[in-house]
Amino acid sequence: MKTPARPQRILLLSNGHGEDLSGALIGQALQMQGCDVEALPLVGHGQAYTQAGIACRGKTREYSTGGLGYTSLWGRITEVVQGQILYLLSRTALLLRIARRYDLVLVVGDVIPVLAGWLSRRPMATYLVAYSSHYEGKLRLPWPCGACLKSSNSRAIYSRDQLSADDLSVQLQRPVQFFGNPFFDGALRSSEPLAGAPQQRLGLLPGSRLPEALHNLELMLRVLERLPESLRPANRLGLHAALVGALTPQEVAPLASRLGWRLELSSQNRCSLQRGPLHLQLEWGRFAAVVQQCDLLLSMTGTAAEQCVGLAKPVLQLVGHGPQFTENFAEAQRRLLGPGVLCATGEPGSEEQLSGTAELLEQLLDRLLNDPLWRQQLKRLGGERIGGGGGAARMAADLLQRCAPADD
Repeated sequence: MKTPARPQRILLLSNGHGEDLSGALIGQALQMQGCDVEALPLVGHGQAYTQAGIACRGKTREYSTGGLGYTSLWGRITEVVQGQILYLLSRTALLLRIARRYDLVLVVGDVIPVLAGWLSRRPMATYLVAYSSHYEGKLRLPWPCGACLKSSNSRAIYSRDQLSADDLSVQLQRPVQFFGNPFFDGALRSSEPLAGAPQQRLGLLPGSRLPEALHNLELMLRVLERLPESLRPANRLGLHAALVGALTPQEVAPLASRLGWRLELSSQNRCSLQRGPLHLQLEWGRFAAVVQQCDLLLSMTGTAAEQCVGLAKPVLQLVGHGPQFTENFAEAQRRLLGPGVLCATGEPGSEEQLSGTAELLEQLLDRLLNDPLWRQQLKRLGGERIGGGGGAARMAADLLQRCAPADD
């Protein structure tokens, strides 16, 4: 009697919060195909994996830069002082010890996990979510990323957009596929309606990393204070802030009070901030509802902004002090995501920036109401830069078809 084939054993290797989200969604799709899936996040605790029911290997740690220290000199110094370089080396050493247990290492991220995956000497597939040809017109992979992707143990390569797939297919002289972005699937989940029935809605996305997200929320509240009188009534513009669980009411209340906002708890056990006619509903665990139902997003995020573009929603950036959402990060994001992402000028927190953002916000809301051609352009842009839903399932199916288990 023939012994049934054992499930494929796959290790997900990623290096960032957004990368963890994509890895978790691909991992869930692989689990649905009967694979045994585990994860080794190189940055942070890998909450996206644990929330998806995917076990994380080794003892994880969280750092203040969230793996984004490369965006500034201070960030790089912080990573060294906090010991993140040593932590990364220890995580890589763990990978080398356990790699033989897996049939495939699936890399999600940039050159760091690509190099680590290559060092494992196991069959490797790569989703290059961190790189795009839209940045410069031609993708310049950092050394030694290209050599690792050309190696014999590299079985499949996936890009984050079709332009990058075409570009890399020529550069690497091997097929690079674009099946859509798995992180976009998270924005398509069903959601309950947001409260109220205003003419338009504005969503606030202050980010997921503390304490940066709290500082970002402060800048956003200061922008709202500068909205014109016509946008202040709740029946004209609904205001919703998508907050992570760590940004609790206890964290928000002192900040709000200092800026003249009042924290209120409604009879439905929901929180809001009020300042005169302005009423900002605080939404926890309702990210999909905010990005789906809001007309315009005021954003200081990475992956979340990309999801909004995929939904054909315009994104208004608000540059902060970082470590993630700095001026350099915002400028690179505009090149990546195209003309649907806009930003006012001025130093973070300056009157020029805050008033300019409020004015631009008013202009964009008016354009959404009166320019159907622009709305169609936003839809085309979303398909071009992000792709449609179902990317995780398509990628998982292609992986199982092209990456047969290696002999042990």
